[in-house]
Amino acid sequence: MDADCARYSKIITVSSLNRLAREALESVFPLHWVTGEVSNLVSAASGHVYFSLKDNYAQVRCIMYRQRAQLLGWRLENGQHIDVRAHVTLYEARGDFQLNVDNARKTGQGNLYEQFLRLKEKLEREGLFLPENKRELPEFPRCLGIVTSPQAAALHDVLSTLERRAPHLDIIVYPAAVQGAGAAEQIASALSVAGIRQECDLLILCRGGGSLEDLSAFNDEKLARTIHACPIPLISGIGHETDFTIADFVADQRAPTPTAAAELAAPERSALTRLLNDHRRSLKRQIQRIFDQKSQRLDGLAQRLLSPEQRLERQQENLLGLRHRLVSAWELSHARHRNVLAGLTNRLFLAQPDTGRLGRRVDALALRLRGAFKKNRDDRFAGLSRLEAGLAHLNPEKVLARGYSIVSNNRNGIIQDSRQLKTNDSVVVSFHRGSVRATVMSVTHETGGLPEGT
Repeated sequence: MDADCARYSKIITVSSLNRLAREALESVFPLHWVTGEVSNLVSAASGHVYFSLKDNYAQVRCIMYRQRAQLLGWRLENGQHIDVRAHVTLYEARGDFQLNVDNARKTGQGNLYEQFLRLKEKLEREGLFLPENKRELPEFPRCLGIVTSPQAAALHDVLSTLERRAPHLDIIVYPAAVQGAGAAEQIASALSVAGIRQECDLLILCRGGGSLEDLSAFNDEKLARTIHACPIPLISGIGHETDFTIADFVADQRAPTPTAAAELAAPERSALTRLLNDHRRSLKRQIQRIFDQKSQRLDGLAQRLLSPEQRLERQQENLLGLRHRLVSAWELSHARHRNVLAGLTNRLFLAQPDTGRLGRRVDALALRLRGAFKKNRDDRFAGLSRLEAGLAHLNPEKVLARGYSIVSNNRNGIIQDSRQLKTNDSVVVSFHRGSVRATVMSVTHETGGLPEGT
């Protein structure tokens, strides 16, 4: 308790207080959906959007940064009832409690989004989105069908792109409402008509951007199954790049925008023309190369077509040339071998040994060897004599022969000091010849003569 009091009694700055409050708010509150009415809306030059979200009893400041606002797909306006997904935070510089908005939707779209997710999960389980069920788009379609509203701006964008990229392409528009009641049924009907008529090799289903509610016709289950059953490959170009519908998942190919769908459907004519010209030039070069190779081969075969007389003359010339080459090669080889033989003869003469000189050297070496052997033998005998004399000098038998004796106790231990004995000890005295056993009568430790009576 005292530690807590000491902690909170510490004086902190306002900026530290606001920072601690922001960290506490952000750690306690997860990402939330908050509903309310938009007011005090301000769109800054930086692209950030500032507004307040209010209900009948309170309001809270909100900020939506430029990157998030650009992905919204619709404009925020005062008086709109919206749901925002936001982080609860605090603007430290002013100490303002605010919401950092990550996403926003018009109130009521939450149910639409949940319906969208349920339908997506259901169709995904049934396999309508599997990649193996997708059909390949034709590389060079001849006729293109467009399913959309004739009044839609997306149709104008698609037609402008196709006119620029592929003016040769035949286009059929299958009209259908793309928003409002009955739109999904009209789109499904138009697709069925296109599938029955089989007039096109590729279809585009397109519409401009909008909210989830505006695109609800493309999240219809019946329409999804109609797209899946359509015998003609289909590209979906619905809304903006961030908009996804059920039709996008079922289609054989999704484009982020209607214009991108037109670019996917039709390869650019100028690019195809350049590719065709490149192929034409490459083919021309290959044909010219083959022609040159065949011409060279023909010239070679023509040169080989000789008369028998010409062929005989040519073979005689070849024979004379080979004879001349053979004679020259033999002479060259003979001269080379003769030089080699002369060199070997000279080397052999130089390598002949001088037997007289070598014999004298052998005799001298033998004389030196005999002298060295004799000297070594004499040295060894002299050393042996010295060792023998030293060994004889150390022989105990020789010492005993000079009148000395050895005294030992019963344990065969040599007695070297009178302190090793005491009176009445038994000892053995060894002489040069024989030994006696004696008893110690008395012991003296003085250096010198023997004690009396010993």
